[in-house]
Amino acid sequence: MVEILIFYLHILAWIYAFTKVWQEKGTKMAFLSFGILAFVFVILWTLTSPIARWIYPSKPISPYFTADTLSLLLLLIPESIFYYYYFFRAKF
Repeated sequence: MVEILIFYLHILAWIYAFTKVWQEKGTKMAFLSFGILAFVFVILWTLTSPIARWIYPSKPISPYFTADTLSLLLLLIPESIFYYYYFFRAKF
């Protein structure tokens, strides 16, 4: 359940980023920015998943919080820093 909320947050961030870049730079750059965000998501999730499985016990404690949820929460930290520097702090 928590995973779905985190995925919805990612979808909203991707839509925001796409729209912002589309209005400022055009369609080609908007799709390129979407591709970069998807690439960052896949790479960071690949890196945080083994860390979460190492931290989280093998038996699930709760049906709502699993090792996948922990890996997605660990993913949000570096990804939010990346989004901040890429979209909010960057001067195009």
